[in-house]
Amino acid sequence: MSDWRRSFPIILATSLFWLSLFGLYLLSAKRHPAAQPIQILPPATLPVLSTPQASPTPAPLRVYVSGAVHAAGVYRLPADSLVDDALRAAGGTTDAADLIAINLAHPLSDGEQIYVPVQGEAETSLNLSSMTSSSSATAIPPAPPALDPSHPVDLNTATAAELETLPGIGPKTAATIISQRPYSRVEDLLRVRGIGDKTLAKLQPYIKVE
Repeated sequence: MSDWRRSFPIILATSLFWLSLFGLYLLSAKRHPAAQPIQILPPATLPVLSTPQASPTPAPLRVYVSGAVHAAGVYRLPADSLVDDALRAAGGTTDAADLIAINLAHPLSDGEQIYVPVQGEAETSLNLSSMTSSSSATAIPPAPPALDPSHPVDLNTATAAELETLPGIGPKTAATIISQRPYSRVEDLLRVRGIGDKTLAKLQPYIKVE
C-alpha cells in the first residue's frame, strides 16, 4: 500500500503532462487549419484581333474634254469626279459655250469624252435628241470644221450643208443666205430675215467674205 502511495504522484504528474500535450495539440490544430490544395488553372485565351484590311485606292479616271473649252485634252481626275471637275481641269468653258446642253453634275467614268457645244449648235444637230438621254452628261456630235475659227465659212461660196453647221443657222436660213448673194462684207448678213445683231455676233468668228 505504501508503494502505491509513493507512485501515485508520479502517475498523476505523467497523466497531467500527456493531457497538457493533447490540449496544446488541439489548440494548435484550431489555429492552423489544414492547407487547401493548390489549383493550377490554364491561362485565359485572349481573343484574336483581326487586322482591318485597307481598302484599295480607286484608280484615277482619264477623260477627254473637247469643244468650247480653253484647253481641250485628256485629263486624269479622281474617281468621284463630275463633269464640272473635268471642265475646270480644261481651263473652264469659253464665252460661246452652251452650258444648258450639258449636265455639270453627271458622274464621270473612265475613258469618257466630254464635248461642250457652242451656243446654238444643239439646235442644228439633227440627231441630238437620239444621241443623248436625260441622264447623259454631254452631247457628243462630231465637231464640224466650220466651227473652227481658223477655217471660217465663205458666205459667197459655202454650200447649204456648210452654212447649216454655223450656230443658229437651219436649213431655211441657209437657203435664204444663198438667195441673198453676193455679200461684200459679213455685216451684209443682217439683211437676211431672222439674223440680228446677236446672231451675227455669234457667227462672226466662223464666217468670212472673199
